[in-house]
Amino acid sequence: MKLIFFIAFSLTMTFTRAQHEIPLYRGKIPKSKDCGTENKTQINQWGQEVYTKVNTPTLTIYQANSANINKTGVLVIPGGGYSILATNHEGHDIAKAFNSIGVTAFVLKYRLPNDSCMYNKEWVPFLDAQAAMKHIRDNTIEYGINPDKIGVIGFSAGGHLASTLATQYQLNITDLGSRTNARPNFAILGYPVISMEEDSIVHKGSRNNLIGNDASSATKEQFSSHLQVSRFTPPTFLFHAKDDKTVSVANSIKMKAALDAQKVPAELMLMEKGGHGFGLINKQEPSDWFKVLQTWMKGQGFL
Repeated sequence: MKLIFFIAFSLTMTFTRAQHEIPLYRGKIPKSKDCGTENKTQINQWGQEVYTKVNTPTLTIYQANSANINKTGVLVIPGGGYSILATNHEGHDIAKAFNSIGVTAFVLKYRLPNDSCMYNKEWVPFLDAQAAMKHIRDNTIEYGINPDKIGVIGFSAGGHLASTLATQYQLNITDLGSRTNARPNFAILGYPVISMEEDSIVHKGSRNNLIGNDASSATKEQFSSHLQVSRFTPPTFLFHAKDDKTVSVANSIKMKAALDAQKVPAELMLMEKGGHGFGLINKQEPSDWFKVLQTWMKGQGFL
């Protein structure tokens, strides 16, 4: 038993170094009002710890072993309908899985839209995601990754945020003095919120929390990622369960169609069962999206 434990521990250490959390910003946090620095958590109905308030956004870095030849990094964006952050099963668990295949991962704890604590709340999560991508690319030497092999993965509303970054990375909402390219080299979208303009498929909670249900048509279109796809959008892998009753699978189907129309390399993995929010392991499906993803990443040159 001791020998088995030692071997398992040694294999884990081959791929993973100690993780650590850092503030996303130095000095004043952009678009923030004076709400202090407190971050709050609570235990949800499934016994999971989730963030309910984030005033100080952070990155938790899971650095792969320096001997790894992949030199790939990925920004991990948890979901939660823009009202909470499911940072464990859609954040840290995902980062550890990427570490197990030699990829350095960065879990983003982003600010949740809140008019009382920020200006232009609809753009604040995007600002945090953009700043995270720039930080990663500015520090590739320290993290031992290739600046041309940095991706983003997001789940549910985090998938919406990841898709917004992938399609609108070039926007300069607030000038922080950085001209670093924020474009991900690849995107992975797990049961993502995509459309904000089509009532029949929109996740109304995400839309209301981010832009409000009474947002203008122009704003709804701006935040509908399938309408923002261009030929510069990075290669994208999507996965979604057909029986998802929270975020309609039509969101992923529309995104895939938009990517195909622009001839962006894309793959959509549809699962018969799984519902919503399953994270790394879909217990209702024999197929393993993470293994399928690895094959896709190899084909795109990222593994």
